[in-house]
Amino acid sequence: MKNQTESNDNPSNFIRAIIEKNIRHKLYENKNWGGTPGDKNHHSKGKKDLAKIRTRFPPEPNGYLHIGHAKSIFLNFGLAKDFNGACHLRFDDTNPEKENDEFVNSIIEDVNWLGFDWQFNSESNLFYASDYFELMYTAAKLLIQTGHAYIDQQSADEIKKNRGTLTKPGINSPFRNLSPDENLRLFEEMKDTKHADGSMVLRAKIDMSSPNINLRDPAIYRIKRTTHHRTFNEWCIYPMYTFAHPIEDALEGITHSICTLEFEDQRPFYDWVLEKLLDNKLLSNPLPKQYEFARLNLTYVVLSKRCLVELVEKNYVSGWNDPRMPTLIGSRRRGYTPEGFKLFCERIGVSKADSWIDYSILEDCMREVLNISSHRRIAVLEPLKLVINNLPDDFEEECFVPNHPQNLELGKRTIKLTKELWIEKADFMEEPEKKYFRLFPGNQVRLRYGYVITCTGCEKDKDGNIIKVLCDYLPDTKSGTPGSDSVKVKGNIHWVSTKYALNAEVSLYDRLFKSEHPGLESENYLDDINPNSIKTVKIKLEENLANIKPYDQYQFERHGYFICDQESTSDFIKINRTVTLRDTWK
Repeated sequence: MKNQTESNDNPSNFIRAIIEKNIRHKLYENKNWGGTPGDKNHHSKGKKDLAKIRTRFPPEPNGYLHIGHAKSIFLNFGLAKDFNGACHLRFDDTNPEKENDEFVNSIIEDVNWLGFDWQFNSESNLFYASDYFELMYTAAKLLIQTGHAYIDQQSADEIKKNRGTLTKPGINSPFRNLSPDENLRLFEEMKDTKHADGSMVLRAKIDMSSPNINLRDPAIYRIKRTTHHRTFNEWCIYPMYTFAHPIEDALEGITHSICTLEFEDQRPFYDWVLEKLLDNKLLSNPLPKQYEFARLNLTYVVLSKRCLVELVEKNYVSGWNDPRMPTLIGSRRRGYTPEGFKLFCERIGVSKADSWIDYSILEDCMREVLNISSHRRIAVLEPLKLVINNLPDDFEEECFVPNHPQNLELGKRTIKLTKELWIEKADFMEEPEKKYFRLFPGNQVRLRYGYVITCTGCEKDKDGNIIKVLCDYLPDTKSGTPGSDSVKVKGNIHWVSTKYALNAEVSLYDRLFKSEHPGLESENYLDDINPNSIKTVKIKLEENLANIKPYDQYQFERHGYFICDQESTSDFIKINRTVTLRDTWK
């Protein structure tokens, strides 16, 4: 019989295989959980953990989440859901300089928007690393007392110089052999604000000749007089991320700590910290295990936080929520959907090998999802007036239009056909090119959902610009009537009534960068900004969009997928293009 936790519906990957093996071998069968994070003593008083596994998504609240984070969110929360486990949302707020509540709130909103929460049974597993500062301080003192950590008073430059290189071993600090008592005294003085920022650090005592530079006595605490967004001025010393990370995982009972590949070299230190604290009875078995996967490398974007900050602060974009930004808040405003991101993450998979994913794959996933979910509407992006000569001025007739041609259960709507219509400027040429099947003098086309018309000419202004197309309609050719097939035409154009059309503004967004790998050739990613990444035009919408509201999404026939912008009002309709109907980039 197939294990309940295994499913053919879920794409296989090496992490999923590890979890399935761990569960088969009952690795976490007897793990206790104290109901909240804590040390060995806390969890020993708890009950058997009902969560088969525990994963975590641990963002630092120093910026907005981007597309790369979506992959980690779907992986960690998805695995927990699939294996009847818990996924914790943990804010890794151990570096107070750029962390704040704005970023905390935006991250919570983004995770919720993607469809996840941190509830498991009656637990709410939302945590902050800063809640563990006292326990981390205790852990650091234990390492000092057992001779596994020392206070180094060398300058930052001296520490860097004496660390060695990949081919040259490091040099022991002259402070490396201070007694545990002396180190403990100095560490407590650091905490009590008796020493200046940068004057000393606490380092783990491991091996200055290790081939893994990360094991050459890494710093684990530093002095930093900065107000923290939650603990305010309670602390002036803060743990380094590489020291805090394994402790946070252990206190939260994490079973599978899933990281990106850049943390692979840090895994030996991760294990070293946990094993030393296990020896000192602060923690208990089973300890968390770290697993690494390839991060998302996406063409035509930059995901570096430094670059994203620069784009915002130097006004290359309108803000973190600019629809051209790879942030989740920007993606949402552009019309990208959680379902599209889910499909994208499934399609690119999870592996140990670094590779580049072409941006068109993300766009294709959004198209695939939006094609199913989006009702159809009609919009004219470059309006040109068309007049039907042989209709009376007050003519009005209803045309019936399906809301979704592939899903007729969604019903139909009506649009009004009148004497004067708006059509696309590109749908008329006075002197047509070869294989041009739309309007030109003497040619016939079908008004979509309406009648066949014959072009009789056009009118121009004094500068020679075409301002009006003239035509006659064929009375017995309306779509959906017996006579609709009586005249065969090759062209089919969309339209909206000039009498009932709604005015709107649309932002036609494209890729922010024109190069596959921004900055690769010039060494400055800003040189590759696409000058045509946004074009704003005035458009005409069909009358059925009168009540459109922010975040409503539609396919505009022949044009692509669009979303009503968050700044849209009943008096000023603002639309964003999400993606075209097909990939036109290349």
